[in-house]
Amino acid sequence: MVLQQVKVDRSDGRFGSLRDTYLPSLGVPGMTKGGMESVEVFTSEGKGRGLKAQKEFLPGDVIFAEPAYAAVVFDSLTHVICHTCFKRQERLHRCGQCKFAYYCDRTCQRAAWLNHKNECSAIKKHGKAPTENIRLAARIMWKIEREGSGLGEGCLVSIDDLQNHVDSLGEEEKKELRADVESFLEFWPPQSQQFGMQYISHIFGVISCNGFTLSDQRGLQAVGVGIFPNLCQANHDCWPNCTVIFNNGKIELRALSKISPGDELTVSYVDFLNVSEERRKQLKKQYYFDCTCEHCKKHIKDDLMLAVKEGGSKPSAETVKEVIQFSKDTLEKINKARMEGLYHEVVKLCRECLKKQEPVLGDTNIYLLRILSIASEVLSYLQMFEEAADYAKRMVDGYLKIYHPNNAQLGMAVMRAGVTHWHAGLIEAGHGLICKAYAILLITHGPSHPITKDLEVMRVQTEMELRMFQQNEYMYYKMREAALKNQKIQVMPEPSNEASPSLFHKKE
Repeated sequence: MVLQQVKVDRSDGRFGSLRDTYLPSLGVPGMTKGGMESVEVFTSEGKGRGLKAQKEFLPGDVIFAEPAYAAVVFDSLTHVICHTCFKRQERLHRCGQCKFAYYCDRTCQRAAWLNHKNECSAIKKHGKAPTENIRLAARIMWKIEREGSGLGEGCLVSIDDLQNHVDSLGEEEKKELRADVESFLEFWPPQSQQFGMQYISHIFGVISCNGFTLSDQRGLQAVGVGIFPNLCQANHDCWPNCTVIFNNGKIELRALSKISPGDELTVSYVDFLNVSEERRKQLKKQYYFDCTCEHCKKHIKDDLMLAVKEGGSKPSAETVKEVIQFSKDTLEKINKARMEGLYHEVVKLCRECLKKQEPVLGDTNIYLLRILSIASEVLSYLQMFEEAADYAKRMVDGYLKIYHPNNAQLGMAVMRAGVTHWHAGLIEAGHGLICKAYAILLITHGPSHPITKDLEVMRVQTEMELRMFQQNEYMYYKMREAALKNQKIQVMPEPSNEASPSLFHKKE
């Protein structure tokens, strides 16, 4: 999913058998609309508009599901992702008119026609498809042309009343906005309804502030961006009580913990795996507000994320500073090597960095955890599973002390660690990690999500293998060895430089 938005005044591989697994208008306060009876818009103190629960929810409950007001595939993926359901498919059918849009089949193509009809004609006349931001703005405008900009069925807020923060933009951002508006006007057909410059700027501001990242069907890669007006009302908290998952063409707001009637519904706009000061800087820069959540105000878990080695002689502040700077420099070198596909060099850099870190940094230090995460992913790709499993286990042990117990990114990390242990032949640890990941993803993704279904298959498979292992360890390894010899070695996909999909999309 997994998963960028700002609102100051409202203030936020496929998994089959394990062998084939790849790793790595404000509206009226208190109003509700059809399908949204379980939540209401309210004025949140110090944050403006927010959402609160109208009933009790338990962990894993779907609070609401919302289709996109408008959505588009990223420019770089237009030929490999269906423009209707956003699923990645090996063979897609191309629109015979504009030669730009791709679909799974006729069903997806027919479902897309209402939103694609005007776009299709405009692309043909323009000669080429514009960028994703222009396409998304155009789809929003065409929908307004068809239906008006007021409250639709199931909407708590109109597109006109979403935050745009145009007034908060810096000079460079204003320059980009002007360029987008100019490109939009070049693309926008003269026969369509004409909008003023101020309104067009508002729509681009809405996209920048409220664009939700759409993931592929497995939730492993960000593939597009959409606008979901109801979701836009959920404020940020670094330790939220809700999470957002893209599932079967809709976003689902799911409860992470018990929520009582009247409680505010919150989601996290950023990854928690950073100290409070850095998270606040990121939120201020990207979303234009100062985070006042309890974890930021009280610096909760910062001590764990900056932990130093305990026992024996405590390292000096100067030594810690030196190792952290070395870690930062190494991470830059690693990113460069990964971009160039030099994965053995990445492993070498990780090992050197870990050698420096281990005597100084604590097991939950974020710089140590970042190196462990990269090392386990790249080593798995290089088929060096035993070493990868060791690093993955240490990474998960650290994550479990830092993340919310029902965090989606935690669940995905635990799943990958379980698969790595299976590949290393460590069936007991692998099964245990896969079971733990399944329990987390049942809450964060739900039982109907494709990745949860695949994880259930993996859980059943490893459970059967574990029984065989416990009955006769020697025979288990003999049968495993024979099975693997009869199969072509599966090469893991190249490690991605992309982080896990963010919740809200920000233009680079």
